[in-house]
Amino acid sequence: MWQGFQIRPDQASTIAQGVDYLYYFLTAIDLFFTAVIFLTIFYFALRYRRRSEHEQAEQIEGNLPLELAWTLIPLGICVVVFLWGTSLFIRNSRPPAASTEIFVVGKQWMWKLQHPEGVEEINELHVPVNRPIKLTMTSEDVIHDFSVPAFRIKKDVVPGMYTELWFQATKTGSFHLYCDQYCGTNHSLMKGEVIVMEPTEYEQWLSGGIRGGTMAQSGAKLYDQMACITCHGTGKGPSLTGIYGKPVKLSDGSTVVADEAYLRESVLYPSAKIVEGYRPIMPTFKGQVTEEQLLQLIAYIKSLSPQEGKASK
Repeated sequence: MWQGFQIRPDQASTIAQGVDYLYYFLTAIDLFFTAVIFLTIFYFALRYRRRSEHEQAEQIEGNLPLELAWTLIPLGICVVVFLWGTSLFIRNSRPPAASTEIFVVGKQWMWKLQHPEGVEEINELHVPVNRPIKLTMTSEDVIHDFSVPAFRIKKDVVPGMYTELWFQATKTGSFHLYCDQYCGTNHSLMKGEVIVMEPTEYEQWLSGGIRGGTMAQSGAKLYDQMACITCHGTGKGPSLTGIYGKPVKLSDGSTVVADEAYLRESVLYPSAKIVEGYRPIMPTFKGQVTEEQLLQLIAYIKSLSPQEGKASK
């Protein structure tokens, strides 16, 4: 009867065990206090029941030790849960420096994924085992949510911005990928698989899927087609060489880091943040480039920074 029944999905990532331990702790606390509260209610109902019509309840003025106990014990438990959950959140929100970056675009009702080498996938993601993977994600339409229960990861994929998620698979095999945010009529059909492979097997698969150039090479072609060099290569606009990950001083005196979000905004809304020393002459490319093309352009700009932004293979 119970054969094949699972209380939880397999633990298939470095994150999964820590998340499960916190979940077990919370479940144990819930069960313990549920039992204590109900047993106490039953005991009091029997022990202090009214035995005659003339019996009067005793007036209790207070019990300081008891009141301190039921205040400080739950407070201590909440502090432990908060610190434990916060440490997990911080550790799991910082991808390792050597992570392989993969780009994800959510669209009703499918997942489009692209490796830095140029290989594209639909509703499937092939990754090597025991290697950290960083996902840079955005949506073309509505809010989606990238979720792999076996890895204990999920994060919203939001239109108009980039969100990041990372994992490191510890088991080979195929694991379910879902959209965990209701996104329309066919939300339930927006699912796929994460296929974890041995490193050598993954490299063979990756080399067999490469037909065109890398994402950076595709971005370089777009850069030429859109005549970006007219300004960024002549001094009319700021140089893009080595800009990724570096602070950029703006005309209003503030400073911003040239990350993915800044580069995306600069392509679509160039007047939003004007670099100090330059005039707002760049036209908007909103509606002229797709989310995939934006990611390719960003990959190209990252490749111009030899110290940063390169995905490891």
